[in-house]
Amino acid sequence: MQREDLNNDLCVVLKDFVSEKVLKANSARKLYQYGYDKDLDAIIISRDGTVGQFISVNGLTIGLPGKPKKIHRRSEKKAEQYWEAEAYSKSLKPIQTIFQWNEMNKEFKTSWIPYIEEEFDRRDNGFWFMNNGVQTYISGSHYMYLQWTKIDIGKPEYRESNRIFFIYWEACKADNRCYGMCYLKNRRSGFSFMSSAETVNQATITSDARFGILSKSGSDAKKMFTDKVVPISVNYPFFFKPIQDGMDRPKSELAYRVPASKLTRKSIAISSNLTDLQGLDTTIDWKNTGDNSYDGEKLRLLVHDESGKWERPDNILNNWRVTKTCLRLGSRIIGKCMMGSTSNALDKGGENFKKLYYDSDPSTRNSNGQTKSGMYNLFIPMEWNMEGFIDKYGQSVFKKPEKPILSINGEYIDQGVLEYWQNEVDSLKNDPDALNEFYRQFPRTESHAFRDESKNTLFNLTKIYEQIDYNDSFAIKSTVTRGNFHWKGGQRDTEVIFSPENKGRFFLSWIPSKSLINNVIEKNGKKYPGNKHIGSFGGDSYDISGVVGGGGSKGSVHGMTKFHMDDAPTNMFFLEYISRPQTAEIFYEDVLMALHFYGMPILLENNKPRLLYYLKERGYRAFSLNRPDKHKNVLSKSERELGGIPSSTAVISVHAENIESYIEGYVGVLRDESNIDYGSCGNVFFNRTLLDWANYDITNRTKFDATVSSGFAIMANNSTRKSGEEKRNQINLNFARYSNKGFVSEIIRKI
Repeated sequence: MQREDLNNDLCVVLKDFVSEKVLKANSARKLYQYGYDKDLDAIIISRDGTVGQFISVNGLTIGLPGKPKKIHRRSEKKAEQYWEAEAYSKSLKPIQTIFQWNEMNKEFKTSWIPYIEEEFDRRDNGFWFMNNGVQTYISGSHYMYLQWTKIDIGKPEYRESNRIFFIYWEACKADNRCYGMCYLKNRRSGFSFMSSAETVNQATITSDARFGILSKSGSDAKKMFTDKVVPISVNYPFFFKPIQDGMDRPKSELAYRVPASKLTRKSIAISSNLTDLQGLDTTIDWKNTGDNSYDGEKLRLLVHDESGKWERPDNILNNWRVTKTCLRLGSRIIGKCMMGSTSNALDKGGENFKKLYYDSDPSTRNSNGQTKSGMYNLFIPMEWNMEGFIDKYGQSVFKKPEKPILSINGEYIDQGVLEYWQNEVDSLKNDPDALNEFYRQFPRTESHAFRDESKNTLFNLTKIYEQIDYNDSFAIKSTVTRGNFHWKGGQRDTEVIFSPENKGRFFLSWIPSKSLINNVIEKNGKKYPGNKHIGSFGGDSYDISGVVGGGGSKGSVHGMTKFHMDDAPTNMFFLEYISRPQTAEIFYEDVLMALHFYGMPILLENNKPRLLYYLKERGYRAFSLNRPDKHKNVLSKSERELGGIPSSTAVISVHAENIESYIEGYVGVLRDESNIDYGSCGNVFFNRTLLDWANYDITNRTKFDATVSSGFAIMANNSTRKSGEEKRNQINLNFARYSNKGFVSEIIRKI
């Protein structure tokens, strides 16, 4: 919103999503309804029938309410326009309950009814205020958090990042396809207080419902309940506070219902209206951490705090499978989950939370329109939400200001948050575990958030993570194109075409020139790779289409160039495929088409020979490389027939050595002064592969499909490497770039 050279797509205004004329006409007739609009494929969070603009947050298209005629101004001066909670009237503050209100005289109550009704309207519809000259909308939940929530420092700060958070949360609530939010956060982002505030906000307007709290331990859940939820409820103004049963500050359950002890003849007699004694019959409680917490319950809201820190034997994935059923009746979603956390190291609960987070990607849905988890994920980078770098308008100070800027807490900011963050990173360069912990606590990217510990790592983690960070900062979405290969006209063994597709199985960072595409040489009815001097593929195959319960190893293929004299990058991974299609035959055909398109051979393990037989039977035996560690004369009969290489102890060792050598020379920041690109960064743009290298366990290779196939690609190239001076190309993307947003990839036009 403010940044030109940073990640500027956190919240994007969609100016042409609906024409201004149509938007005004429909809003004037109040045609927009709260919830998911199938025709627009947008989520409307307006409750008054109007939409002023559409925005995009993490791929969700959200319709905001139209601007009211009157917008709150703290001051007429632009510089003095910012959020400030309104002081609660001294006349109303002594009134603690509805019973005390009923005892007030008619004139007093009449004078305050408009104020109370306006507060209820803001709670329902949200609030508009001027912020440094900008007309700014906050949702009703956000307003309740800012205006009526008491936290450890008093009143919460207004932050632009929290505005986006609450708008996204409102969209999750409004969308009847969604089970809630999975929020990947940085430390001290305010999630615990925001979720506690939302719990009280919803519970105090909902009847016959239950609200639950879980955390990384039972004691943490209890602490959140007693130290956050209960005080927020206690400090609500009387007109938002329902009748409460039990203690003012309970330890296990907050009950909004009529206490039985108060239902006496006398209490009824003195009440002006029997409805005054009607409770909501709604409760808020917490549970001990466990896979079966809240099993069998029906919940309106489940708060999942610190869900990335569930350690064995507790498992957040197992718990979500159970508690998800608490939020639905049949196919109808009746409750929502508000989940948020930083991530532990992967083997300390982080791996499960990581899977849950990525299973919540709103760009990937099933036929029912739902994500795999049912939730929608959200990540807000550290620089949007770092304490000490928020100005009085709630905006983050990203870069060093020309002159000090007044912060939200009255201090002056003379340093940019990015400079501060980088200084911290630089100071921890020699302590990998401390650095990774800092990344997890204050991530700028999702990769930072799920950074693992460095123990038992075979390869150079520093260089791998340097490359990942570079990829994240280099607009990787436009550098790598996703899609599938197809035979032209559906005719096999003719010409292969690449089609960008949002859900394609192939990821490409380079496409050859037309003269090199489909360079397949035919001799005596057999096919030979015409570009074998340019590069090779490595693959990790499988033989069985399906396994019991689904899952199983994925088919993995990597394409990589080597040193050559043609117009193409050198020593660069250009293709990544990590997928398990419905049948093994689909995978085999995918591989064959990739080989045909690039005109390059492949090195495969021969312990799973079905793909090798597939290539031979189709006339592509010459595309299957023989094992590079033995001369052709000493190959076994099956090796001469099919090609491939066994997964022997010696081969596994050489395989790892090849990857290690490649990482040292071509990944991360280059430090070899003989290299003409000294000081630049490598061009391995596939983060899935890099992370697979980072976690590789040579004693248990089964789940590291990407490492196996990428290592074979390196081995294949090294076995046929030509002598001569190697020149390492920097980024040489000889093809059109595509945007993979939405369901159809679109070419990115040069401006």
